Amino acid sequence: MNKKLDISQIVGFLLIGAIIIYFTIFNQPPAETAAASGAAADSTAVEEVVEPEISQEPELVLEPSTDTLVGDSMALMKAMVLYGPFAKQMLAQEETSFISLENDLLKLKFSSMGAQIVEAEVKQYKTYDSLPLYLIKENSNFGFNLQAGQLNSTADIQFSILDQGVDFVDFQAVTDDGASLTYHYKLPENDYRLELEIESDGLSAMLANVEPSLLFELKANRHEKNKKNEIQNSELQYRLIEDQDVESLNTTSKDEESSEGSLDWLAFRQQFFATIIQSRGEPFAKADFAIANLEEEGHTKYYAANITYPRNSKGDLSLPLGIYLGPNKFEVLESYEAGFEELIPLGWGILSWINRGLVLTMFNWLEDYGINYGLIILIIALVIKMILFPLTYTSYRSMAKMRVLKPEIDELNEKYDDAAKKQQAQLELYNKAGVSPLGGCLPMLLQFPILIALFRFFPSSIELRQQPFLWADDLSTYDSIYDLPFDIPFYGDHISLFTLLMTVSTLIYTYMNQQLTGSAQNQQFPQMKYIIYLMPIMFLGVFNSYAAGLSYYYFVANMITFGQQFAIRSFIDEDKIKAKIAKRKEGPQKENRLMRRMKEVQEQQNRQQRRNKK
Repeated sequence: MNKKLDISQIVGFLLIGAIIIYFTIFNQPPAETAAASGAAADSTAVEEVVEPEISQEPELVLEPSTDTLVGDSMALMKAMVLYGPFAKQMLAQEETSFISLENDLLKLKFSSMGAQIVEAEVKQYKTYDSLPLYLIKENSNFGFNLQAGQLNSTADIQFSILDQGVDFVDFQAVTDDGASLTYHYKLPENDYRLELEIESDGLSAMLANVEPSLLFELKANRHEKNKKNEIQNSELQYRLIEDQDVESLNTTSKDEESSEGSLDWLAFRQQFFATIIQSRGEPFAKADFAIANLEEEGHTKYYAANITYPRNSKGDLSLPLGIYLGPNKFEVLESYEAGFEELIPLGWGILSWINRGLVLTMFNWLEDYGINYGLIILIIALVIKMILFPLTYTSYRSMAKMRVLKPEIDELNEKYDDAAKKQQAQLELYNKAGVSPLGGCLPMLLQFPILIALFRFFPSSIELRQQPFLWADDLSTYDSIYDLPFDIPFYGDHISLFTLLMTVSTLIYTYMNQQLTGSAQNQQFPQMKYIIYLMPIMFLGVFNSYAAGLSYYYFVANMITFGQQFAIRSFIDEDKIKAKIAKRKEGPQKENRLMRRMKEVQEQQNRQQRRNKK
């Protein structure tokens, strides 16, 4: 029994010792507590006792708790959903850095977040309120969709700066597997076009199951005094490869969307500036567009383009791009030999020919002499009026002949009550006298394309932007001599003096023409007497908010016309015209083609009237 009791005691002692050792090892106090305990022990120890030297133990690396492991796993899973193969890089991303490139024309700022432009200042231009003019300033989004269902845009990826110099900067993002996406930006000297090379290495597997596309969004900054006019003159434009036509997408009251295939560039065009994305290699495969007006302060339009681009034979990206950030100046855009000049709305057909071949040529030639732009417009008006002088002279002679025939026309009006017989008699009189009733109208119609061409030119001419003349501080927008405290419907909230002068001169010109042509036409069409005076009044509301340069041109053109008419009238002898008409009446009559056609039309009308009576 004693032996058995001894064995049990030994086992019990061993168990108690194991428990003591366990708690001694795994429940040691923290270092601070141990140090404090040691200090207390030292204070009670005998002075002769020497403390042993304590060797330096290596730092303990604490294992994360279960909660930490779960949190990191969730963060990694979320990053993989958002950033795909760039997940670990995004979790360990560094602070965003910024790099600037600058030449004489542009000042650009790039962000490592997305390797995109965050500021683009056009250095030689200012806003309407004299502030630096930015085409991009934290109002854009530029990125690629590289992986369906995961990576929405590379704009959310933190790139590292691979290399940089005076005129270039390279950004690179590396995946968890060592593949890379590289952006190489270069800003040539004295150039508005930034060069961008986008290349990938080792991403072919990721790109195999997705149609890679570039998304570019821009909220256009307001630059001009007349925001409404700036919105109306801003469009999304692009050039198709097949026929090299430049198409436009605009909106006035609702948002618009479109889709096109195979194009070489697209432009977010504002009234006087443009942001153009150009493929310098293979054409863009396809692009989806969207555009909308913005009512918010400081912005005018929202542009968006989702561009599908081709891959190289290895499946990786190789995309050379050009990004134009500059003015809509004809000779600048034309210098790139890519059809950029088609962005300027100079009209189509003969209107474009007039603006490009005549107006722009004179404008640029006179501009080189440093002449004030108001004087340039005056000189252009004089030159155009001299070119059109033969037509003006022909028109005036025709009106003089009509004035000579006026007494006889008045007699026919009194003689005939029936309108058809009256008109037939007048046509016979015109034929005998050798006078065409349309002789005064046709020259005016031939001048009409020039008036329409200039209507397109002046509001689109950046040359006039912020150029002062007399009381106008900017010939590219409206001049205001008084700002009204209220808005007048169909007129505006200001008074434009150039528009008033144009309207008054047009009314005087209309009155003079009425006096020159006589009252024959008014007797045939009495309602026209009021309509022709109503049109200048209607144009008063239209032109009040239009470019001051255009109203000024029309005013000057009217004044030159007055001078020409007085000069023509001084050396046209109406007595000689009257004698010539009388002599022609006595001779054999030959019906001209115009009179024959007018008679045929009149006879058809008479037959139709007789049928209606039956």
